[in-house]
Amino acid sequence: MKLFKFNKTSFYLSFFIASFRLIFSLVQIFFFLDIIKTEFIFCEIAIFICTFSFCYFLLSYRYENLIIKKINELYNSLFPATTSTSILKRTKDIELLTRNLKKLNIDKNLEIEDLKIQDNFRKEFIGNVAHELKTPLFTIQGYILTLLDGGITDKKIIKKYLKQTSKGVDRLTYIVKELDLITKFESGISKLEIKKFNILSTIDSVFELLEMQAKKNNITIKLDKKYNQPIMVLADEERIQQVITNLLMNSLKYGIDRGITEISINPFKENKILIRISDNGEGIEKVDLPRLFERFYRVEKTRNRKSGGSGLGLSIVKHIIDAHNEKIFVESEVNVGSEFSFSLTCVSPNDLKGLNF
Repeated sequence: MKLFKFNKTSFYLSFFIASFRLIFSLVQIFFFLDIIKTEFIFCEIAIFICTFSFCYFLLSYRYENLIIKKINELYNSLFPATTSTSILKRTKDIELLTRNLKKLNIDKNLEIEDLKIQDNFRKEFIGNVAHELKTPLFTIQGYILTLLDGGITDKKIIKKYLKQTSKGVDRLTYIVKELDLITKFESGISKLEIKKFNILSTIDSVFELLEMQAKKNNITIKLDKKYNQPIMVLADEERIQQVITNLLMNSLKYGIDRGITEISINPFKENKILIRISDNGEGIEKVDLPRLFERFYRVEKTRNRKSGGSGLGLSIVKHIIDAHNEKIFVESEVNVGSEFSFSLTCVSPNDLKGLNF
């Protein structure tokens, strides 16, 4: 694209005319001064001045055009255009490029920050795994070394030490199995056995399983009301039972004396229901909520270890619910209580119409 036009032929012609007229006028003035009348001399001088001025301005104009031509050539070399474009369009292109570069810079900074956070989580996870495995391993090692030293001859003490060693092995087995389960869900190896079942029956089974633990902790577990008919859902019954069990176990661990843990079932959307597990326990700080479903993440580390938790229960819950393509939610307030809820798909949307929620 050329911003201005330049005519080489007209430039050289103007230069030739101006030079010729200048030489001719000088010859007339200096060589024929003595034979020419005074009036003619003044006339010739006037013509010379006019001609010189005209040629000077003409040459200046052409010279400027020459400079402009060079500028055009430099501009086109720096910004080649295959189509007809304007300076305004190119300016907009540069502004667009600048905005894109700024956005790319922001995205890269966010990516770097995300990688730093993931690296910190990885380091913390490795430390937590080492701690969880170290405790039962040292217990097992201590009892076995004591027995190998042969200093104990009492059969009752030997049997006691062996029982404690067996508990340590069971603890290791439990942690490894849960880690293996999470790994299978993450890699997609673990497959769900989807079938229809009555979710109320599953809840009753969990209540029976945890009845003794609830009495020990002096906490009441119950349904919010009596449901008059079955609520059929499509899911893996064994895994959903595991979800409810883990959530109830957490509620019992952090419940208060004479506390209440309640399960309710509510319509969610279309053909889905929401199973809510709420309690009036200690509650969870808001800062801990975003990381609550991470492996080995502990809200109160010392007390959780004392109660025997592995720190994998909520992580398993999240993986199971995600594998069902369902949603899980958590709300909590310190000294008020917590509520965990997750969605499930009903067998038929019509089944919800007759339910008195």
